[in-house]
Amino acid sequence: MKDEYFSRRDILRLSALLTASGALPFLNIGRAKSQEKDEPVKVGYLPITDATALLVAHGKGFFESEGLKAEKPVLFRSWSQIVEAFFAGQINVMHVLSPIAIWARYSSKAPLKVVAWNHMSGSGFSVANDINSISDLGGKNVAIPFWYSIHTVVLQMILRKNGLTPVSRKSGTIEKNEVNMVIMAPSDMIPAVANGQVSGFIVAEPFNAAGEAAKVSKLARFTADVWRDHACCLVCMQENDLKERPEWSQKVVSAMVKAQLWTAKNREETALLLSKENPNKYMPFGSDVLKRVLVSSEEDNRFYEKSGAIIHPDWLEKRIDFQPYPYPSYTEELVRRLKDTLIEGDNAFLETLDPAFAAKDLVDDQFVKHALSEVGGLPAFGMKDSFVRNEEIEV
Repeated sequence: MKDEYFSRRDILRLSALLTASGALPFLNIGRAKSQEKDEPVKVGYLPITDATALLVAHGKGFFESEGLKAEKPVLFRSWSQIVEAFFAGQINVMHVLSPIAIWARYSSKAPLKVVAWNHMSGSGFSVANDINSISDLGGKNVAIPFWYSIHTVVLQMILRKNGLTPVSRKSGTIEKNEVNMVIMAPSDMIPAVANGQVSGFIVAEPFNAAGEAAKVSKLARFTADVWRDHACCLVCMQENDLKERPEWSQKVVSAMVKAQLWTAKNREETALLLSKENPNKYMPFGSDVLKRVLVSSEEDNRFYEKSGAIIHPDWLEKRIDFQPYPYPSYTEELVRRLKDTLIEGDNAFLETLDPAFAAKDLVDDQFVKHALSEVGGLPAFGMKDSFVRNEEIEV
């Protein structure tokens, strides 16, 4: 299959980029590019709701309101494409899976910094309609978007809690107590469930919502019902920009924070803005599918509580939510969890990576703290007025 070949090729491409030797040629290109002080904002994104804040910042003119020039965000079809473009300096702002940011800085040695969260929650674990419990997945295949993702971490927690062993098998028999994890492009996941190639997938929205709308799959669990208010995609910028263009960098982050605040208060309009009905056509999805993700109702919550997709209703999680502060406790816990997660590829650096060090070194929160102070702080997002929290994880 052509799509399968592309997906496997893309996996190899990204795996190479997330090593020092594979990244070096592109990083050299990025360093060689002359950096103009008035270089516009160049956003790179994948067509998932994780990119919402950056797209709203462009679509509603928040970048321009800060006095910035901003090009139309560039849509990429894979993580390897967006990472390569960032390394080579073709884009200067991107959203990326949180573990990819860790690999990029400590394995690729890229001058990348996390400046904010782009959202909270926003992912789910969907299964075929004939799967009635997690234990039914024994001996079957489940798709993940990439090894270096929060999805891989959460899925393996769910499987182990239900007595199943996550494995990675290219061939051979999958035992009844095993679930085989296969890498798959998100756009291929719903067709793969429909034709029986996999029995489930865990991925960012709106693919879970699209699977529901097509009546191909159903939600088995929301990832935020396992790891409360977790981040998935992070906003990353070039370290040189933060050091050499601090005023410009501050304006970029301030625009994104204001976009998040606007999004949280205008969810239906956001769905239309992101949809294929909008002239910008940021995403190839209709507003009806995006509203499933962005606009939650009490009726929806009751349905998911009854089905078991939500077992912590007291957490009051939204399907996707927005606040920009990158809590250090999340980065620390993510590094700890990654050390105990089955991950293919070059992950030797994890053994010596100190979680507390990573939380301070990977993240530069000075810009987002200043941006928050301009809009009323974390309480403006319905959060406690504190930059410290305890991670709540319960399968």
